[in-house]
Amino acid sequence: MKALTSLAALLLAAPALAQNGAPAGMPMPVDAAARAEPGAIPLYGKDTPGNLSTETWSRSGAIVMVRNVTRPTLTPFLPASGKANGAAVIVAPGGAFMGLAIDHEGWKVAKALAAKGIAAFVLKYRLIETPRDNLEAMQFMGRSLMKEISHPMDGDLIKQSKGPEDAKAALAMVRANAAKWHVDPARVGLIGFSAGAMTARRVGLDPDAAARPAFIGYIYGPQDAETVPADAPPLFDAIALDDGLFPSKGFPIAQEWLKVRRPVEVHGYQKGNHGFGLGEPGSTNNLLLDEFVAWLAMNKFLTSAKK
Repeated sequence: MKALTSLAALLLAAPALAQNGAPAGMPMPVDAAARAEPGAIPLYGKDTPGNLSTETWSRSGAIVMVRNVTRPTLTPFLPASGKANGAAVIVAPGGAFMGLAIDHEGWKVAKALAAKGIAAFVLKYRLIETPRDNLEAMQFMGRSLMKEISHPMDGDLIKQSKGPEDAKAALAMVRANAAKWHVDPARVGLIGFSAGAMTARRVGLDPDAAARPAFIGYIYGPQDAETVPADAPPLFDAIALDDGLFPSKGFPIAQEWLKVRRPVEVHGYQKGNHGFGLGEPGSTNNLLLDEFVAWLAMNKFLTSAKK
């Protein structure tokens, strides 16, 4: 069985281990500055469970990963004064529900959205426990992931995850504080990457329509179909066609949106594999953020309905 190269790649590529059993690009511990989260808000206020001391932080190359999150938080990244357009996006990083690429698919995404006038909020959601040792954690995560790679939306990882529960709480928090953060509660959406995309999809299809986001950014999530309600939120679906974790099946989930005549847009990038984040130099996948924001504008999420 193949293992995964590094925590930074979210254990979502699948190259072989080196002959001595140690993966290339072994994650290294990070200092306090690299894991600083100024402005992070406990997701459930005084009732927020867990403890920050359980967290295991590491770095592989430029990517920062956090594991063993038991205390969920939400960190605002707000537009500069006078630039806000009233839209808000909760950002859910990926990491197989056992880690979070908190910088690559979280902070960087939120900062880029804020620069476009969109209030962004990085969700650090609760994760499945992994060994504290990085090598043991990589092996554990690889085994856990490979068991259910063919049916991720119905697998044990998402069932055990508190991600959807925490994402719904994050939506409720942003809407409750809409005046404080200068956002329109009717224009609060959710964008997720990989496991974060699966989290966004699960919340977006929640039986309680009031708990759903206004829109969904579904970035390199599995494309398998499932029943979509007639009032599903608009969907922006993007994935690389050479994705090594979720090999191309076409776009069955987008077809389900089309069946119920709900807004959906699909971007199948020629290359990018899995985990390209905001994109790679020299590839069309680096247009992701601009395309997502243009889609939001086309669907009137960047302007008030009162205008």
